[in-house]
Amino acid sequence: MTRPLVMGVVNVTPDSFSDGGAWFDAGAAVAHGRKLAAEGADLIDVGGESTRPGAQRPDAAEELRRVVPVVSALAAEGLAVSVDTMRAEVAAQALAVGARVVNDVSGGLADPEMAGVVAGSGADFVAMHWRGHSADMQSRAVYDDVVAQVRDELLERVAALTSAGVDQARIVLDPGLGFAKSPEHNWAVLRGLDGIIGLGHRVLLGTSRKHFLGLVGRGAQPARVPLARDTATAVTSAYAADAGVWAVRVHDVPGTIDALDVWAAWHGPSEESM
Repeated sequence: MTRPLVMGVVNVTPDSFSDGGAWFDAGAAVAHGRKLAAEGADLIDVGGESTRPGAQRPDAAEELRRVVPVVSALAAEGLAVSVDTMRAEVAAQALAVGARVVNDVSGGLADPEMAGVVAGSGADFVAMHWRGHSADMQSRAVYDDVVAQVRDELLERVAALTSAGVDQARIVLDPGLGFAKSPEHNWAVLRGLDGIIGLGHRVLLGTSRKHFLGLVGRGAQPARVPLARDTATAVTSAYAADAGVWAVRVHDVPGTIDALDVWAAWHGPSEESM
């Protein structure tokens, strides 16, 4: 059985929920990307805009200043780099300096030019389930059947992207845990992950350090702080491997790889290798 790829996160932001701007300096971000790769990350995901609930967007010039030098430096060292952006201009410049994947949490909805940029690049495109920007997204966490609606809204994005010229084989889906979803919605989506994988596209899952994991087993106590959620993240990565996801997006690469190695050992060698 093949384990999911591990996508390591590099937040080049001053206001990330998970690391508080530790990699905001370009040099620190590049060093962190190298470290994640040395720890075993298959992809390095570089983003310059915080998408935590309530976050305000930087302007395009600032996002470019944050992201492009880091993508360029890591790609120049031969690392597989993904750019985490909702802006077509940022995606285009990142692709020009060596990014191989565009990871758009809006699935192309935030910028109508995004599909055209991706269609002409040959890059993979991660389309996440999204209902609006961080400033007000949680007000849109209203569903009759969250799994069915996430699945249907992702299919709408696939149809729109392919109509705009994006190769279906290049589209990766992400159910968007934590984006316009309550903790209960997130757990329902995870339980229904087979239905999303059944759509026939590769699936990226991002649970890493998210608030709903900080609540697990806490009862009335406050949620665990983000840095204390890595064990819970690793457990979800192992369950995601069982479901058949293509990749998991995480901050703690060694812990995730340990969990996936245990998952692989548990399942044993494939019949083809015996």
